[in-house]
Amino acid sequence: MKESKRTLFIDFLIKPVAVGLFVAAVLILVVPELRPSKTAQATDSMALRQSNLGSEWSGTVSYAAAVSLAAPAVVNIYTLKEKRSANDNVPRTSLGSGVIMQPDGVILTNHHVIDGAVKILVLLYDGREAPATVIGSDPEIDLAVLKINLEGLTPISLGDPANARIGDIVLAIGNPSGIGQSVTQGIISAKGRSIQQENIFENFIQTDASINEGSSGGALIDAYGNLLGINTATLNVAGASGISFAIPADAAEKVLQDILQYGRVVRGWLGMSANPGFLPKNIADQLGVSQVFGVTDLTKGGPAEKAGIRRGDIIFKIDSSFVTDPAASVSQIINVSPGQPIELSILRQDQVRQISIVAGDRGEAIAKGLL
Repeated sequence: MKESKRTLFIDFLIKPVAVGLFVAAVLILVVPELRPSKTAQATDSMALRQSNLGSEWSGTVSYAAAVSLAAPAVVNIYTLKEKRSANDNVPRTSLGSGVIMQPDGVILTNHHVIDGAVKILVLLYDGREAPATVIGSDPEIDLAVLKINLEGLTPISLGDPANARIGDIVLAIGNPSGIGQSVTQGIISAKGRSIQQENIFENFIQTDASINEGSSGGALIDAYGNLLGINTATLNVAGASGISFAIPADAAEKVLQDILQYGRVVRGWLGMSANPGFLPKNIADQLGVSQVFGVTDLTKGGPAEKAGIRRGDIIFKIDSSFVTDPAASVSQIINVSPGQPIELSILRQDQVRQISIVAGDRGEAIAKGLL
């Protein structure tokens, strides 16, 4: 009887298990996709190790580490502005934010925060305060450089806006409505945005992190506490919410260095106006590009006119790069240095032409009243 039970146990349990293991082993050998992925495991492990959470992470995800790194570099700015008229006896004050960029007290903020100010007071994260002087300003990109004389300052760490991705987590730090330093959270909604403002810069980072009045000039940081942009504007139109903009940190850093070195921002100038458009399909197929710029106006005696550009010319390539993203192409032109040649491929009366323009100095053009 015992021998019969042992036989039944082997027949109904051991044998099916053994057969199942044998079949599984054969399938793993024959079908590679069924094998465990060491690469995926390594990638997941690497992502966790590289995150700002570190090996001590547990529980709810937090961005406190990023905020603690960046917050000491974000300051509150209070300004006393000029009176509107001789009969205006009420002091005009405004609030804004700024970012400490260098340990010697160099601060970046928005031009509109300090525009017209007769006195500027900077309040630090640690409670100290100091008067600030304006080193230089650039209304065209809406940035200003300030200087305070205090020791023990913590400059912010620069991030890499060019490699930031749509969907990345970002945090906005500023002083909304004068209530004190505050942090809002969102994602990068878009890059290379243009907005209707009286400046030439059209390469904003769009985010849904709230940038309220008083937060202008503050920091937009990544999840590791690095500066991605200087908060500058919110889209205030009916039906629009969660649409804010920041000047990328690399563009802001260029303005900062130009002002410190030259006292102004050095930009190239071509002396022409152009609007984006599209080619007819038959021509687009021949050239391999559909988006273009049509030249609408020229400055008399400007670099473009001297080089032979005419109204109505259609620009489809800039320095060997096709015009596939109008915002990027505009930035490509704006960022050319004075004296630097720029090659344009144009279409004129169904003929392709190559024209080289030597960029002029935008600052000199403004001083001469050409802009």
